[in-house]
Amino acid sequence: MEILPAIQQRRSVRAYTAQPVPEAQLQAVLEAARLAPSARNLQEWRFVVARDAAVRARLAAAANHQAFVGQAPVVIAGCAVKTDYVMRGGQLAYPIDLAIALDHMTLQAAAAGLGTCWIGSFFEDEVRQALGIPAAARVVCLLTLGYPADSAKPQNRLPAEKIIAYERWAF
Repeated sequence: MEILPAIQQRRSVRAYTAQPVPEAQLQAVLEAARLAPSARNLQEWRFVVARDAAVRARLAAAANHQAFVGQAPVVIAGCAVKTDYVMRGGQLAYPIDLAIALDHMTLQAAAAGLGTCWIGSFFEDEVRQALGIPAAARVVCLLTLGYPADSAKPQNRLPAEKIIAYERWAF
């Protein structure tokens, strides 16, 4: 099993074809999220899958009118139902747990030849209204999913020596 090729292939896709995502591929992406680890195994995440064009258009408007959000054949809202657990290190668990689950989704999608884009710029109340999400749940992120319309450019990443130190902080 090799995961590095999917990591190297993954890009933020902002242009999608109209080709629908096969149900089996969508279910595999969702299963990747379901299997993700979470703090204290709370599994506080919930995912709302939007495939209807009108709903996706509302989500695009809620995401600062980013048209590509509505262009993607699937938009997934990552939500949290338990938002008060603070880990011993002082961090809220739910944003981290949702980040892990969404990363699992993006890698499964990349391995299947699908593109994704993590959307953090949105108006939470508008997303709630579009998807019928109750006020007790937090909308943490949106994820677009579909077939890329074009080839993605390689990502510029810092060299390892700029981001990794051993035994002591050395930056």
